[in-house]
Amino acid sequence: MPELPEVETVRRQLAPHLEGRMLVVYRVSDPRWTAPHAPNEVLGPLVGRRVEALRRRGKYLIAGFEDELFLLMHLRMTGNLLYDAEPSERYTRAIMGFDDEHTLSFVDPRRFGTAALIAAQPELDAYLDARLGVEPFSEDFTGEHLHALARGSRAPVKAFLLDQRRIAGVGNIYADEALFRAKVHPLREAGRLTRAQWALLRDTVRKALTEGIDANGASIDDFRDLDGARGSFQDRFLVHRRAGEPCPVCGGPVRKLLAAGRGTYVCEHCQPRPRGARIVPMTR
Repeated sequence: MPELPEVETVRRQLAPHLEGRMLVVYRVSDPRWTAPHAPNEVLGPLVGRRVEALRRRGKYLIAGFEDELFLLMHLRMTGNLLYDAEPSERYTRAIMGFDDEHTLSFVDPRRFGTAALIAAQPELDAYLDARLGVEPFSEDFTGEHLHALARGSRAPVKAFLLDQRRIAGVGNIYADEALFRAKVHPLREAGRLTRAQWALLRDTVRKALTEGIDANGASIDDFRDLDGARGSFQDRFLVHRRAGEPCPVCGGPVRKLLAAGRGTYVCEHCQPRPRGARIVPMTR
């Protein structure tokens, strides 16, 4: 699933092409993309209006049009936004044409990606605030904030990091990489981490996300950037997808286990297992 670095990669690449351009035409071949609203209800009001800014919040890409109209797009598991894609591109669900005769296509094999229209900034803020927690690159993302947020929580710290209502944009890949760098086991209860551990984890989350952005994201399955190229962060993984390989720090084996309902990669020498933790190993 595209996470914060993959969405940010697309935003940075797309913004120079899209900002200042006017939407003039669109075609939606899969109405599920805008459900429960009809495609003309979502994209129709945007025709004839210019894109003023392209932003990101968590894993949402937000195109702000004139008159405070906002198109929110979420890539979900397998969505991609491609600029001037070939007409024969498979799994194209929507195409938007702009006044410079360039196109933007939403391509999504599994059809989980979504698009929604929101009018007015206060409504946009309310919509996002109800779904997303603190941004990892904001001033509010501090060890003290995370420690206070986790107080009393018995959830595994991996589940805490993946909860978008607490932290926006972190997904499975970057949670594994951040926890390894912080030497914290993914099954440790979030509420039991010390202030020092949360301060370190705050730094390692940012570091993993920054490295992901610098590498134009990770392409494990379907993610491609705006031009259809694959990201390269998968070549820099320390533990994720490295089950059975030696840990890059201690040389011990990287294990795959189940945490927060997700396949999770850990070195249990560098990330000591919490006492009494129930381990569900995974082999695939």
